[in-house]
Amino acid sequence: MINYSVKAKMALWRRLWILLLALCGMAQAAPLVLEPVQVSKHVWFFQGSAGMASQANKGFMSNAGFVVTGDGVVVFDALATPALGEAMVNAIRKVSKQPIRRVILSHYHADHFYGLQPLKAQGAEVWAHEKGRATLESDDTKRRFEQRVTDLAPWVGRDTRLVPADRWLALPRGGEERFTMGGLHFRVLDASGAHSPEDIMLYVEEDRLLFAGDLFATGRIPFVGNADSARWLLTLEQMLATKPAIVIPGHGASSRAPERDMMFTREYLQYLRKTMGEAVANMASFDDAYAATDWSRFKDYPAFEQANRINAYGTYLRMEQESLATE
Repeated sequence: MINYSVKAKMALWRRLWILLLALCGMAQAAPLVLEPVQVSKHVWFFQGSAGMASQANKGFMSNAGFVVTGDGVVVFDALATPALGEAMVNAIRKVSKQPIRRVILSHYHADHFYGLQPLKAQGAEVWAHEKGRATLESDDTKRRFEQRVTDLAPWVGRDTRLVPADRWLALPRGGEERFTMGGLHFRVLDASGAHSPEDIMLYVEEDRLLFAGDLFATGRIPFVGNADSARWLLTLEQMLATKPAIVIPGHGASSRAPERDMMFTREYLQYLRKTMGEAVANMASFDDAYAATDWSRFKDYPAFEQANRINAYGTYLRMEQESLATE
């Protein structure tokens, strides 16, 4: 057995620390590569891994996409880190040399907008719902940023800028804004107050394709929190009313059978409302209600461990609010 002197041990630790810093620097410098999947004539998307943001997936656990028109590219969402935003730009450039003109942001949650910086650097104009302004400036957003700096370094750092919209859309409840670009027709659809205060979706008419954001997830538990799940269920019907041939969810695989694939999200929201609503009506505590609920239908899906208890508690509070409103 080798006996190192204190000085030798310190030198060894110093070399290891330098090596660690070098490796971190390499990780930070190494560009991420994304491979877009073409899902229709004009649309490609990036599919993140299942589960929550982590070092293992480098924050790549949400979806984003882009539409190539005859006069520029329209992007929907920007992923969860500046490095991923840069990788999006590089991937788009391999598909089209058209300028990236516009980014439509579904909502201001960290995994959907931290990649805006590189897209803005390309000259893109960012559109978001006007209610996103309050979300962006909120204490929750500031706390989430601190958590991401700690948990997703070096992919999120102090130089990560939380980018505001260039245009805040004043959409009426359930309303829409239409625009055309390069011969394609787009509809920006309000779904605010469902998953977040500022949800919007994007419909590409020529491709019959809907970007749904986090209002729809395939193959995983959605994050609900204290969202208005009653409004969310109505929004699922709003999605189907556009008669999409393809839906790109905020998480999970694209869907070519939207009505069938939305069934899981619908059933999950309905089950949360039923079980937590009964608990509130029976004046049961949340802990007792959660322990007594049969979660077997959902427990094997990705993100269940991380999100389900939070979703159930948020829905419990929501059902309390709804019960008080009807009294």
